[in-house]
Amino acid sequence: MTALDENRRKLLKTGGGWSLAAALAAAGMLPSRAALADWNKSAFDGKNVAETLKALGIEPATASASLVLTVPDIADNGAVVPVQIASRLAGTTRLALMVEKNPNTLTAVFEILPDAVADVSTRIKMAQTSNVVAIAVADGKVYSATKEVKVTLGGCGT
Repeated sequence: MTALDENRRKLLKTGGGWSLAAALAAAGMLPSRAALADWNKSAFDGKNVAETLKALGIEPATASASLVLTVPDIADNGAVVPVQIASRLAGTTRLALMVEKNPNTLTAVFEILPDAVADVSTRIKMAQTSNVVAIAVADGKVYSATKEVKVTLGGCGT
């Protein structure tokens, strides 16, 4: 293949990507600058659970067995810790995930649509051994579930 052929392929790939992005933007399928600016920066800058809940406009939470937080007891790699939050609370509209000892406590916020199953899975990064806190907002009340995850480094707990 000649250099001209390679350049033509690169141009077609790049042009195709931009064309797809333009089509998605025109169809309203990409977030606008206003939507991106609407995220709650102060909540993600929170340094502890209480500060983060306040920034989210959420009152202190009550522990509930109906909010199930599934995380490993020991995470061999703090860079990819699997987490699942499942709410069995009727009317759940929001789920949040926090790691107490991370530099920024708030890890994720999920808005739950009406009639959707309030069950999310993700992977998080943990700086050190810490409590992981799940928050659910259901019918205007706030519930929580907490579990400590030990992050090991080379097989030794930190």
